[in-house]
Amino acid sequence: MKLIYETHATTVDNERGIATGWLPGELSAAGREQARELGERRRDVDVVFSSDLRRAVQTVELSGLTVPHFQDWRLRECNYGELNGAPRDALEPRVERVGTPFPGGQSYDDVLELTRSFLADVERWYEDQVVLVVAHSANRWSLEHLVGGRAPMEQLVADGVNWQPGWEY
Repeated sequence: MKLIYETHATTVDNERGIATGWLPGELSAAGREQARELGERRRDVDVVFSSDLRRAVQTVELSGLTVPHFQDWRLRECNYGELNGAPRDALEPRVERVGTPFPGGQSYDDVLELTRSFLADVERWYEDQVVLVVAHSANRWSLEHLVGGRAPMEQLVADGVNWQPGWEY
């Protein structure tokens, strides 16, 4: 299986410095254009899986891809609990949340385990296909830990979001 990971396109909250977490989110004008660009560069995929949060679903919907699209709740961003919708700075230092949940929410290790479960299923069902995953930063850190360079989650979270047009595994 070839796995391609893309983060959802830019949201209004991203532009405002808001940590959306488990809230739905809405793509900005720039994000809608990024979604179309994602579709142009990923025409060779066989199937798409995305988070069920609106911003990830909207990214896939606007991409123009016509392959099957499945939403999976295990691909959600980390649940920041009481901090869903708070200013991004309120989450810092995030590295302290690798093993300790956000108040009323999840830890990054919780997201790691959900991503591990998703990977086990997708590897079994789509072993000879090109799979595109559209999700969030916590999922990218989890994938990088599980199948990328196997860097510790603490390092990946501390390094933050280093956007690029997709990662291939």
